[in-house]
Amino acid sequence: MHPVVKLVAQRLVLSTLLLLAASVLIFAGTTILPGDVAQSILGQSATPESLANLREELGMNDPAVTRYFNWLFAALQGDLGTALTNGRDIAESVGQRLSNTLFLAFWAAIISVPLAILLGLVAVRYKDRWPDKLISAVTLASISIPEFLIGYLLMFFLAVQLGWFPSIAMINDDMGLLQKLQSIALPVMVLTLVVLAHMMRMTRAAILNVMQSAYVETAELKGLSGFQVIYRHAFPNAIAPIVNVVMINLAYLVVGVVVIEVVFVYPGMGQYLVDHVSKRDVPVVQACGLIFAAVYIFLNMIADIVSILANPRLRHPK
Repeated sequence: MHPVVKLVAQRLVLSTLLLLAASVLIFAGTTILPGDVAQSILGQSATPESLANLREELGMNDPAVTRYFNWLFAALQGDLGTALTNGRDIAESVGQRLSNTLFLAFWAAIISVPLAILLGLVAVRYKDRWPDKLISAVTLASISIPEFLIGYLLMFFLAVQLGWFPSIAMINDDMGLLQKLQSIALPVMVLTLVVLAHMMRMTRAAILNVMQSAYVETAELKGLSGFQVIYRHAFPNAIAPIVNVVMINLAYLVVGVVVIEVVFVYPGMGQYLVDHVSKRDVPVVQACGLIFAAVYIFLNMIADIVSILANPRLRHPK
């Protein structure tokens, strides 16, 4: 078997095992939560007989191991269960919410990834000069401020004071693309500011590490300009760590948007999760946790595979 194929297969197996371990933690974490699900559904006035019947109906009397495997096998078949609060199919509800979250993450990534790489290249080109210091100062300041505070500040100035964008990011299927983009403009700005610093700093550090190589000095001696040396020779050889940090931040854009979605009342997975956590809707919490874990593990696996393919020593072992 070719070494690249073997390494990719190993990453696939490890990712599957990691997702299985994450499912165990998610199920165990929701199981040991204090309180009684049946009591929270029926209320304090429920009779012992009705509580016992509901626990039996929900399978709460079965051993935890049995309930875990029943839940896992059903999830593998696409059955995420039924929400306890409204009786709706979770997979159907999650489908629309997940598409909204991916829509938000997509446009945030479209802006933040190229901008971070470009700023990283500019910072390397003007290392220790005012453009490098200005870019570093602005990005570090943006990451140091809590994301919810950035959201409220942008909401106050751009939505309330100037009226450029709506303060609540509500979208629906009847809206056109431009209407949706205007609606999500503020959360996209916040997400871009949050993830920009990580990617820019890693791009700068990775390229500066490569710039010490002998072939870069040779390219400079050939008379190539600073930017030509960076994007033709240094950047391609620094792609592996850059891809890793980009994928981690893309995973954050999908998994870590809970606070942003709550601040802007965006109808995505984060808002859906928070709404049902407050109602102690355990099946919904389990389904959202499993989906978030799967997305995070999948994107990290893609980063590992791209890093392998970007390494000539692994592509050409001989």
